[in-house]
Amino acid sequence: MAKKVEKKPGNVPENAPVGLFINAQYLKDLSFENPNPLDAYKDAEKPQMNINVNTRVKKLPDNAFEVTLDLKTEAKKKGEKIAFIVEISYAGIFTLNKVPPEHEKPLLLIEAPRILFPFARNILADTTREGGYPPVMLNPIDFAALFHKQVEKEKQEQLEKEKPKNKKN
Repeated sequence: MAKKVEKKPGNVPENAPVGLFINAQYLKDLSFENPNPLDAYKDAEKPQMNINVNTRVKKLPDNAFEVTLDLKTEAKKKGEKIAFIVEISYAGIFTLNKVPPEHEKPLLLIEAPRILFPFARNILADTTREGGYPPVMLNPIDFAALFHKQVEKEKQEQLEKEKPKNKKN
């Protein structure tokens, strides 16, 4: 009789190699605001885009993690008039198998978002197209550079905390 294996995040076979495993991926949240839909047809002006990217990690049981990639795109026309706003939270459940602790953060904040990004980008393109605008096609994001920038920022903040405060007597 075959041994029944319970399917849950973090449940990796004993002989599995060291690494990052994808258990699931899904759209967690999607918001599209189109306050002036008729402007898309009246005005041929290409909107000015502001794009924010954020990655969040939540620890789950059994060495599993939920990694969420947040994309917020705001498009404006003629200065300050909002054409549309899209907010996407796309997530995945990842398991780290036999990964040394010093490699956990880079895997979760570089590799996991890199895996999720094409799916989130596709949802963004489809959403803007369905809203009456040309599809927004984001260029690939260098998650390694974002990670290293965050590490440097954390180091600077730590140094600022450790500096003795100048006291005037």
